[in-house]
Amino acid sequence: MPSDDLAPSFVIEIAIEAKSKVDKEKLGVALAKLAAEDPLLRVSTDPESGQTILKGSSEDHLDAKVGQLKREGIGFWVGAPQVAFRECITRRVEHSFTHKKQMRGSGQFASVTLAVEPNEPGRGHAFISRISGTVVPEKFLPGIKTGLESVFSSGTIAGFPMVDIKVELLDGKYHDTDSSAQAFEIATRACFREALQKAEAELLEPIMKVNVETPATFAKAIMEDLGLRRGRITGEDVRDDTVVIHALAPLMNMFGYINALREKSMGRATFAMQLDHYAPAYRPDDDPFPPAIGKRA
Repeated sequence: MPSDDLAPSFVIEIAIEAKSKVDKEKLGVALAKLAAEDPLLRVSTDPESGQTILKGSSEDHLDAKVGQLKREGIGFWVGAPQVAFRECITRRVEHSFTHKKQMRGSGQFASVTLAVEPNEPGRGHAFISRISGTVVPEKFLPGIKTGLESVFSSGTIAGFPMVDIKVELLDGKYHDTDSSAQAFEIATRACFREALQKAEAELLEPIMKVNVETPATFAKAIMEDLGLRRGRITGEDVRDDTVVIHALAPLMNMFGYINALREKSMGRATFAMQLDHYAPAYRPDDDPFPPAIGKRA
């Protein structure tokens, strides 16, 4: 049950809002064109706020797209960059929920028991039914799957998408006349949300592979700065008077790095950065670089 929105390339996002109705129409057309031309750009609408969200592979990547929109003369506001965090769970939980609603002439009934547990990292979401068609008829399974999918996009910590979760359908009950796929969708959604509350959710942050090429004179200062950003030096290559520094660093501490690097190297160093993996987010009280974290407002 993977989602395109969880693709590894989308590690950073910004909110964008048109200044007028005319600008909104122009912006919609321009964004659709940009997304069609660039597979590393994703345009979506936040279901809660209604804001348009641009997701990309780096701060520079989104800056370039915003620059393209400005050159087209479209009026819009841009929110501060936000790290595209993920959420996962850390323990197995079994939970049951019964949806029962009586209405005039008919009712709604569905009951499910789910086991929710972490899947192997990088394996995405998985759904397994452990029951037979006599417990819950197969015609109701699409409703169960839809109920699960509606929850994956918004986690329990800060509303970020959830990754790598395995869900097993262990048991269920139905009524000959009051049960439907919709009733099972409602029951599954509620059961899944309550199970996630008990499954000890954890926030994940993108860890970036950073390569910095610099004159040797500035290498020490650059490595010290990466250390302050919670970067871990993984190696270095020396080529004459040039050093290539290899490091892993959390994206949340790398915003604005291009300006810091220019200052540390008198404008003579360059860097490249790409996603390496996701890891549990770490937020010490004395972090000198406050993380860009939070729900989209």
